[in-house]
Amino acid sequence: MDLSDPWRSVVPTLDGPVLTALAGQTTPVSGREVVRLIGTASQTGVQKVLNRLTAQGVVHAERRRSAVLYRANRDHLAWPAVEVLAGIRRELLRRTTDLVGAWSVPAESVAVFGSLARGEGTAESDVDVLLVRSDELSDAEVARWDEQVDELVTAVEAWTGNRAQPYDVSLADLRAHVRAAEPIVQSWRREAITLAGRDVAALLRSVGR
Repeated sequence: MDLSDPWRSVVPTLDGPVLTALAGQTTPVSGREVVRLIGTASQTGVQKVLNRLTAQGVVHAERRRSAVLYRANRDHLAWPAVEVLAGIRRELLRRTTDLVGAWSVPAESVAVFGSLARGEGTAESDVDVLLVRSDELSDAEVARWDEQVDELVTAVEAWTGNRAQPYDVSLADLRAHVRAAEPIVQSWRREAITLAGRDVAALLRSVGR
């Protein structure tokens, strides 16, 4: 799945980005503003989509002086489907949080990083997950931990179609990464979104002391 533009999974046109842009607005916006919000579309293409969606009733158009402003018609019968697709990234983070939060061997910290955290994932992108485990797990707990990680990988791939890439480290491993100034640590500091356990930024500071 293209996690930055999940509409492509079912609607491989400009309609998806236009609807996503409007779904995120609480006040009417101009066609030019929709172009700016999308960032990778032409004014002509966006205007054609806005005209079509207005004709279908999914979007309302309001003329104000010399400008036409557009807003989502959240009463339209099709709008719940728009909300689902527009919120897919948020839903993936919620499901992942729920799954790891229920682990019998809890993580010290779980976070996503990379393209998913930046909102730039494509259909070819991995879902990068940082998993930090305790240094004091028994053999039985280590075995269960490995099972949990495998279950997470399977679930993420089933939910998205993207390959899940767990970065599985102990606290000692994390400390070694920080002290060696590994490049990936900067990625964690800059973009990681904590889903469970200790906040990643705070954890990185504590193990670096």
